[in-house]
Amino acid sequence: MEREQWCRRVPKTGAEQVRRQLIAEGILDTTLRPASDGEDILFPVTEHGEGDILWQCRELPVRAPLPRHELVGGIAIMQDEDVEEARRLLASRPSLHTVLGGESPVLGTYRTRTYRVLAGVATTRTIVTEYGLRLAVDLEEAYFSPRLANERNRIAALMHPGERVLDMFAGVGPFAIACAPNASIVYACDLNPGAIRLMDENIRMNRRTNVIPVLADACHLPGILPHASFDRIIMNLPMDPAPFLDAAFTLARDGATIHLYALQEGEGALLPALAARTLGDIREHEVRSYSPTQHHAVYDIDVLR
Repeated sequence: MEREQWCRRVPKTGAEQVRRQLIAEGILDTTLRPASDGEDILFPVTEHGEGDILWQCRELPVRAPLPRHELVGGIAIMQDEDVEEARRLLASRPSLHTVLGGESPVLGTYRTRTYRVLAGVATTRTIVTEYGLRLAVDLEEAYFSPRLANERNRIAALMHPGERVLDMFAGVGPFAIACAPNASIVYACDLNPGAIRLMDENIRMNRRTNVIPVLADACHLPGILPHASFDRIIMNLPMDPAPFLDAAFTLARDGATIHLYALQEGEGALLPALAARTLGDIREHEVRSYSPTQHHAVYDIDVLR
């Protein structure tokens, strides 16, 4: 049987990368078979966006649903520590090499978790591919979220050639590496030595010679970079970014843009804290739902002295 569904049209040459990204975002409609149209593949999606089209897709045979999980490269992270279900999940995707169960929430200054291996290779390390980049990730050594891939691509697309960029909480470097082609220089800061080690590997893997890792507390960056000013500053520390606002505004040149990410329950939660620091535009939008009561938002802030 066939039914009409919204589909994302992509060239066949990049179809596998897009398929993995749609899975990571949780919007690939797995009840329908992707369609072929000339040199393009049409992936059915549960949430449509700009450019998606309606298409008649064939229904796939009904199978037992896979356990809830998140994909990070070749690793699946399950919410429930069910070993039998983990083995079934591992067998369902040829690209998987490991299934993990989270043993702790994100904790500590380094924002890391501990995991238990439920199936497959005993590792927390994998390679993530997004928008043509390859990123080495170790889930126990440094925090990484594949759900921000579209946001990283959005920021890179906003840039003008030659910008000076500061990533204040760079992790393994995905924002910094995505922005590097349009930047004259990118300073990528993190407090976690493990994140810096992985970032250095990712800089070399993606041949980004203008990305400079900085092992430091972001609060101290005005002192570490006393004569620097930046055209674009990325603040991806959603749990509590407010203590770092003074450092960001100190390092932002007149006319710069700050991208501030925050977890919040209601729209505009950070506007009072921002209003005293900028006379420019502040544009807020939701990146994704985080929990039943919170969403992940980004504020794009134009800095005018």
